[in-house]
Amino acid sequence: MEYMREPVRAPEHVTDEIRATVSQIISDVAREGDAAVRRYSERFDNWSPPSFRVSGEEIDRALREIEPEVEESAQFLIDQVTNFARLQRDTLIDFEVETLPGVILGQKHIPVASAGAYSPGGQYPLIASAVMTVVTPKVAGVPRVVACAPPRNELGMHRPQLWAMVKSGADEIFCVGGVQALAAMTFGLEGSDPVDLIAGPGNAYVAEAKRQLFGTVGIDLLAGPTEIMVIADDTADPAVVACDLLGQAEHGPTSPAILVTTSRDLGRETIIEVDRWLETWPTADVAGAAWRDYGTVILCEDDEEMAKVADDAAPEHLEVQVADPEWFVTRLTNYGSLFIGTHATVAFSDKAIGTNHTLPTMGASRYTGGLWVGKYLKTVTTQRVTAGGSQRIAEHAAVVADAELMYGHAISSRLRLNPEYFPDALRVTQ
Repeated sequence: MEYMREPVRAPEHVTDEIRATVSQIISDVAREGDAAVRRYSERFDNWSPPSFRVSGEEIDRALREIEPEVEESAQFLIDQVTNFARLQRDTLIDFEVETLPGVILGQKHIPVASAGAYSPGGQYPLIASAVMTVVTPKVAGVPRVVACAPPRNELGMHRPQLWAMVKSGADEIFCVGGVQALAAMTFGLEGSDPVDLIAGPGNAYVAEAKRQLFGTVGIDLLAGPTEIMVIADDTADPAVVACDLLGQAEHGPTSPAILVTTSRDLGRETIIEVDRWLETWPTADVAGAAWRDYGTVILCEDDEEMAKVADDAAPEHLEVQVADPEWFVTRLTNYGSLFIGTHATVAFSDKAIGTNHTLPTMGASRYTGGLWVGKYLKTVTTQRVTAGGSQRIAEHAAVVADAELMYGHAISSRLRLNPEYFPDALRVTQ
């Protein structure tokens, strides 16, 4: 393995300042409620409306004023996300099975009672995030979804973002952003009950807020800056590879963009194409900074080494642009989402195709996937046992319990064998 281009900075980590700031905001919102939310909203977003709850009038305006072209494509996105979430839900089966005579075991999938959906709105007001964090729990069967996004200007939330929340089925919508929004959904805002789970992307402060709130509320996952890795051989088009790298790098100046290749020529030409794209790239100030500090090109000896590099990195987005992509599909194991072939760009997943773009970063795909309909479902188990089934189970359970020195469990088990059972050890103590 050889670095043709190395990152000049190490991956960004949460600082003590971020931890302390987030902790203070959460503590204040938990203690003071709405007053603290208002204070921090004023401080960070210059936003202190009479109510943070989005009014019916504001909703009507957003529905009325959306541009037809945006409405058509945003509705297409909603339809695709809904369809894919339903397909996921259909794979989750409730069942009861008689595993032994008289022993019936089962599982059920129960939606959480309420969910919070956070959509960023700072540099980019993400319509797709609004859709993916509202539609997915609604398809899961969550009765109440509370959506939040920060104000875009003095008029409040970005109108297309608000439109997306409404059309996706949000039950309550608040115009409030950042850590204070996540804390507000966790503890309740303006009479709205706390939610059971919060989800959605955000900056380092939002990610740290989720980490600190976890336990008080459920979370989707912890995510850092977005990442892209492209696996490519000499059949790939360097201009396309460079474009996809910069497309994800525009998320933020700390977003890693990595090319892994077996072709020195492709690596060299991709670096040239990145510079060429940046001459006219509309978000070059952001994407260029990310490429300058975190852009990486790795030259590998063969496909096996490329696959190993990818699995070791466990990237959020992994594109495969090679002559035989199916070999990689069967070999790769660590990624948030896999994009197979030249025509499968991350941009489709982010904006239109239907899979969820809230995904694990910073190596977390080694142990978790991204946001999906199952995140909003509690998989619980059931047991039905007849008298005959109890006779088959009881002594086994009691023997295991005795071996663990958990004699109360053993008593509870043997009592099913004999309702008059009363161990000698207990008789002595009485």
